[in-house]
Amino acid sequence: MLRRMMAVGVLLVALTSAGRGEDVPAAAKPANPAFEKLKKTAGTWVEADKDGNPTDKVVSVVKVTAGGSAVQETTFPGQPMEMVSVYHLDKGDLLMTHYCVLGNQPRMKADPASPANQIVWKFAGGTNLDPAKDAHMHGATVTFVGDDHMQIAGEAWENGKPSDAHCGTMKLVRKK
Repeated sequence: MLRRMMAVGVLLVALTSAGRGEDVPAAAKPANPAFEKLKKTAGTWVEADKDGNPTDKVVSVVKVTAGGSAVQETTFPGQPMEMVSVYHLDKGDLLMTHYCVLGNQPRMKADPASPANQIVWKFAGGTNLDPAKDAHMHGATVTFVGDDHMQIAGEAWENGKPSDAHCGTMKLVRKK
C-alpha cells in the first residue's frame, strides 16, 4: 500500500511540474520572417540622394518595443507631417496600423506571399475613414535593398480609387 501511495505521489509531482512547464522546454513560437525583418530595421533612416547616398534629412525612426512584440516607426519625426505606424503579429499574421497626418488610421496586413526581399501591405480596414471617399493610405511595398538600404512605395486612395496626391516612393539609408 505504501509503495502504491509513493508511486502515485511521484506521478502527481511529475504531472504538476510538467503542467507548469518546469524543466520542460517551451515550444518555440513560429517566427514570422517579415516581422523579424522589420525588427532589424531598428534605428534612424535618412533620405537617399539620387546616387543612393545618405542625406541629412531624417525620414524614419524605428524601434522595437513592448518586449519585442511590436515595432514602432515614426515617420518625419518632429515635422508637421509626423506620423506613427505600429507593427505587430496577430495569430501569425503581420499587421500594421498607420496613424496618419490626415487624421485617420488605416490598418494593413502583410501579404504572406510577398517576395523574400519585400513586404507588400494590403488595406484591411481602418478608423476615421470611409475608403469609398476619404483620402487614406491604402497599401505599400517595402523593398529591402540591403541591411542599410530600403525603398518604400506608398499607395494612396481617394474617392475609392488610387490617387497620386498622397504617398509616393522614398529611398532610405540607415544613418550610421
